[in-house]
Amino acid sequence: MSDATAQKATTIRPEEASHFGALAADWWDPKGSSAMLHRLNPVRLGFVRDAIDRHWGGDIEDARPLAGKSAVDVGCGAGLLCEPLTRLGAQVTGVDAAPENVAAASAHAQAAGLDIRYVAGEVGALDLGSFDLVTAMEVIEHVADKPAFVAALAGRLADGGLLIVSTPNRTLASRALLVGAAEAVGAVPKGTHHWDDFVTPEELTDLLGAAGLTVTQTRGIAWRPGKGLHLSDDTGLNYILAARRG
Repeated sequence: MSDATAQKATTIRPEEASHFGALAADWWDPKGSSAMLHRLNPVRLGFVRDAIDRHWGGDIEDARPLAGKSAVDVGCGAGLLCEPLTRLGAQVTGVDAAPENVAAASAHAQAAGLDIRYVAGEVGALDLGSFDLVTAMEVIEHVADKPAFVAALAGRLADGGLLIVSTPNRTLASRALLVGAAEAVGAVPKGTHHWDDFVTPEELTDLLGAAGLTVTQTRGIAWRPGKGLHLSDDTGLNYILAARRG
């Protein structure tokens, strides 16, 4: 898919944007509707930091490995990933389909004294430029046109850049736990996940390949009693991967 085609394609589902926009007010409450994301975020950040060090060969002790680099988080919600990426040194842009999320993210960043640009809209249609790091966490399962969305992500990646994507896997385990059990006990709001829209690692690898990207690293995000969410070789529930161009 060409960049021009990706820019014309509509990937936002209005009902999904409305669903998540309605959660904006308490997105930053670790005990609120986004509590699961608060538990998931440190796990994702562990992978992100390792992928950054692997990709750019930086000093693992460096507190700001993204200094001098730009990053965009697509489907940023209220900024749960944008803020730590900023603290890692990046000049960060957050993009979200819901204006309510962008407003909540901007207010939280301002209160924290962080300079983050937030924009609402379709990532392929916005005039954003390119970025050294592109992230899309728990987003692709919510978009209308997955090939177009991946092409839009690839179109935002600068030469030599790094793409990181996380998403639930489409397995019987994820249907039982991430959709059935999680929504039944209120761990995630009802209607958050639609199992048929989940993407397997093989499918995502193929989508990235069609966009000219090569997967360099994949880890599962698993859960078990007493340990909670953690990086694992088990991709049955959820996974996170890194990719580069070529």
